[in-house]
Amino acid sequence: MESSPAPADQPWLEVSCSRHLTGWLEEHQVSLGCSTYHTGKIFLLGRKPDGQLDVFERTFSRCMGLCVDGQDLWMSTEFQIWKLTNLLPAGELYRGYDRLYVPMLGETTGDIDVHDMVVESTGRLVYVATMFNCLATKADRAHFTPLWRPPFLSQLVAEDRCHLNGLALENGRCKYVTAVSTSDVVDGWRDRRRDGGVVIEVPSGQILTSGLSMPHSPRVYRDTLWVLNSGTGYLGKIDRQTGAFEPVVFCPGYLRGLAFVGDYAVVGTSRPRHDKTFGGLAVDEELRKRGAEARCGLLIIHLGTGTITHWVRFEGMVSELYDVVVLPGVIRPMAFGFKTDEIRRNIVPAPAGVL
Repeated sequence: MESSPAPADQPWLEVSCSRHLTGWLEEHQVSLGCSTYHTGKIFLLGRKPDGQLDVFERTFSRCMGLCVDGQDLWMSTEFQIWKLTNLLPAGELYRGYDRLYVPMLGETTGDIDVHDMVVESTGRLVYVATMFNCLATKADRAHFTPLWRPPFLSQLVAEDRCHLNGLALENGRCKYVTAVSTSDVVDGWRDRRRDGGVVIEVPSGQILTSGLSMPHSPRVYRDTLWVLNSGTGYLGKIDRQTGAFEPVVFCPGYLRGLAFVGDYAVVGTSRPRHDKTFGGLAVDEELRKRGAEARCGLLIIHLGTGTITHWVRFEGMVSELYDVVVLPGVIRPMAFGFKTDEIRRNIVPAPAGVL
């Protein structure tokens, strides 16, 4: 793993997991990925040949949104979006890894604060440009192309007014977004963190659900709309007829990042920063009531029972996660970054073409 400076008497990162997590990964034939923008790391979690958890990390400045599209892993960073492509043919290994993600295509967006990203069925990448309060995609001779914004916003401007953040697909098209508020003034969302959160239908702009606390990561899975009510610590689902939010399970931490495998949800948890953005939320009160501390890591939750069956915990410099992805059919993934010279020395040419 690439490492960051840490005191000589302690590691910069410690990762622990529940006893049967790797068995669960093997059973479902998946690996997991997660991003942490605070320390600028992407983590890939798989299984070593001896059955132990393999934790691989690479450094990308302020990496946040992740999405998987076949052999490609898309990732947003501080002012760019990267497509990391698997260069390993099926059945081949590189240093014992069966998936090798290499940054092959970079798009410079500028610092527009890209959060969730999806690939539509047409192959178009769509992302949340949070600084501009809109959904966007690439542009040929500009930094991005605005596609849609909530109707309560009066103009397209580089002011994070409502903190648009989450994006869900349904039937291959953008269908729902989450925002922390319906504010139409710069930074206005911070005043509505406890109860101003909304789920909005796309493209109609209709507000489906309101009264949430800093919602994130809407996902449609098995015809159900799921969302993280992050400020309360609850994973829940939305009744699409009434808009009501039904809490399913409390998770010990501030929630961001949601993916699904079979009958399970994978949820990212963070230790909240006790500042004006994260302090004073209901999740703090719930943790005190339960005699618990917020954790940074991943929770594997059985959807039928609402029980947390497996977990991963990050300790040390990593305190916040943003996004979570499932890598199907992958045993042990790795990636090239920009801090080592692997990306310079390992070159894979395509089959010869015709001039």
